[in-house]
Amino acid sequence: MNFQRGRTREEPEINLIPMIDILLVILIFLMVTTTYANLSGLQINLPQAGGETPESKVNKQINVSVDANENYAINDQPATVASIDKLAGELRRAAGDEKQPVIVISADAKATHQSVVNIMEAARLAGYTSITFKTEQRLGK
Repeated sequence: MNFQRGRTREEPEINLIPMIDILLVILIFLMVTTTYANLSGLQINLPQAGGETPESKVNKQINVSVDANENYAINDQPATVASIDKLAGELRRAAGDEKQPVIVISADAKATHQSVVNIMEAARLAGYTSITFKTEQRLGK
């Protein structure tokens, strides 16, 4: 027997307001407790790497060194570098007849990042795609 024949049934509702309140509290908690890294204040120590020197050298290697004062040397000969184009010319001259020499970058630990990027850009302008970095041997394997 249905005594509530004339009454309409109410549809159940999901109340989203308490869920929104909880999510806002969680969001505020995360914002307050998260620490943001100050990238300009980081002390970066360059990593050391272990590896083996390949036995056979198919392509000629051009050793490009840069010190902390942005003084460049190509194959242990000092090079005056006024622009990236001149450095690319020096790399071409050092390569001689070799079409694809391997550029080995030896950068001082205190050399600027820009000086290393300059060497890489000069190698790109000269048309050389094989670039590697020289590192110190890791102590205490």
